[in-house]
Parts: sequence; structure tokens; C-alpha cells
Amino acid sequence: MATVAKPHRVVVLALAGLLPFELGIPHRIFGGAKDSAGRHLYEILTCALAPGPVRTEADFAVHVEHGPELLATADTVVVPASWELGPVYEEGRLTGELVAALAHIRPGTRLVSICTGGYLLAAAGYLDGRPATTHWALAEHFQALFPAVRVDAGVLYTDDGDVLTSAGVAAGIDLCLHIVRRDHGAAVANETARRTVVPPHRDGGQAQFVDRPVPEPQQASTTAARAWVLDRLHEPLRLSDLARQEAVSVRTFTRRFRQESGVSPGEWITAQRVERARRLLERTELSMEEVARETGFGTAQSLRKHVQAALGVSPTAYRRTFRAERTDSDAPSDSGRPVH
Repeated sequence: MATVAKPHRVVVLALAGLLPFELGIPHRIFGGAKDSAGRHLYEILTCALAPGPVRTEADFAVHVEHGPELLATADTVVVPASWELGPVYEEGRLTGELVAALAHIRPGTRLVSICTGGYLLAAAGYLDGRPATTHWALAEHFQALFPAVRVDAGVLYTDDGDVLTSAGVAAGIDLCLHIVRRDHGAAVANETARRTVVPPHRDGGQAQFVDRPVPEPQQASTTAARAWVLDRLHEPLRLSDLARQEAVSVRTFTRRFRQESGVSPGEWITAQRVERARRLLERTELSMEEVARETGFGTAQSLRKHVQAALGVSPTAYRRTFRAERTDSDAPSDSGRPVH
């Protein structure tokens, strides 16, 4: 009689301030992965720094039966996001309690983080010299806090063999599906995605999700030229025309513009055209040729080139992802952290 392989054990570390959605991702994805005979391929368990209730970001707590000793039994450890990381987030260091908990992890255990869970792996030194990512809104802070980490804010997840990290929120789904695909092949991952009603693979990276109009200086000597450009993005624009709006030479205008914005006039205009293209792709049914004309790119080929370079996806893929109805009142959160 053939021996049935023991399921790969995934232990999820639930930290205070956790996001319930992200806590559930490993259970939903790994728990949905089955072989051709319908047998579960993973065993998923949850532990906390101490058994009992764990605060969440929502208005309820979750009760966790296991303490950190469970980490010693894991083949894979997953650290979901938390908004109460304390000195881990503020200073890049572990508390004594976290040091003791992570000491249970056996050498060779695969480590996975979702969103801010990467802060814990970085503070423990697991990400030193490795590629990693986190939510795009935190990438700059993450890199400054952990300079030894090779942060890539443009991807949905990173895979460095035994250490994997994901960007914010739903990118945890992408990463867990990637792990299933790596462990058991595309057919199992695709079927898991189908049961979860999510795509087995998403095009592009985080760039397409960043709402990032180029900021205007509060006091700038090139403000009139910028306003003039924004009304004429669909037209051919010459540097001499911009300089004329400020009544200065091209050389003076270019120098001032770079000092105030950090980029050249041409780079700024291209970024503004990409932002307008995003809005048109999200909110209209215009063809690619029409979007190209409206944004000043001229041709659909030029539009594709610039959108792909800026967002990491084609205009068609971007529209497919973001065509859901939006209103002009939609605005990014100004709370200082990502919107969930």
C-alpha cells in the first residue's frame, strides 16, 4: 500500500494589530490546494506570541490556540501584516518576545511575509542582502530603515528561494499562488485560483496601483508653464513654448524646472501624459488610438511604449484591471498609511 505524503505544514504567525484579510490569505490559498485525488497538499495552523485573543485592525479579536512553540514544526512560516509592530517598524529592531518566538524556527524553514510582515523578517536579519518588497506606500521607509535589504517597490512579490515577500494586501494572494505553483505546478495553482475566484496570475507590478500625479510646488517660477501644458497635453509641445510662458530663456527655464521638480520638462510632460492616459483608460471607452491622440502620444504604439515603461503593464492590461467605475470624488487616503 502506497504511503501518502505528509502535507507541507504552513504556520501563520498572528501579531497584534493584524489585518484579518491578510491573516486569512494563507488559509484560503494553501487550504484550497489539493492533488488529483482531492487530498489537501498543505496543513495550515496559526500561532501567536502567546495563546489567546489577538487584537486585529478591525473591531474584533481572533482567538489563537497555539503559542510560538508551533513555529518549530513549520515547513513554511508566513508573517501577515500588522499595524502594531512598535520598535520593529519605528526602529528596525525586534522585541525580546519576538526574538524568543523566532528562535523556534528551524534552519531551512521557508519564510514568507505579506505587506508589513516584511518588517519583521528584515528586523530579524532574514532579508539582509536579499531582494524584498512591501506595500508601495511604505517602500521608502522600509528601505531607509533596512539599508541592507534590496527593496523593489515595483513588484507584487519577490522570490529568493527560501525567503519570499509580497506587496500589500491582495499581493499576498499572488505570492501564495506563486508558492503553490512552485511547489506543485501550474495546474494545481490554477485550480486553486479558480476555486478562490481570482486570476492565477496578474500582469505587471505595483506601479499600476500607485495614484501619483506629479506634485506641484507651492511656490515655483515655472507654475504658469505647467498650467499651460496641462491644457495642451494633446498638442505637440516645444521647450521654447514653455519658456515663453515664463518669459525666460530655454536654458534658464530648464534649470529652474529641474530645480523645482527634480526632473526635466520632457520627463514631467511624459509623466503627466501617462497620468491622463490612466484616467482615460479607467473612465472612457476610447480606443487606444484615441487615447494616444488625447494624451499627445500620437500613436497607439507610442502609448503602449510609455505606459508599459511607467506602469509595467500594457494599456490594454491596465484597462482590464481598472475599468471598474470610478468617480471624480475618489481620492487616495491621506492618513499616512495604505488604504485597505
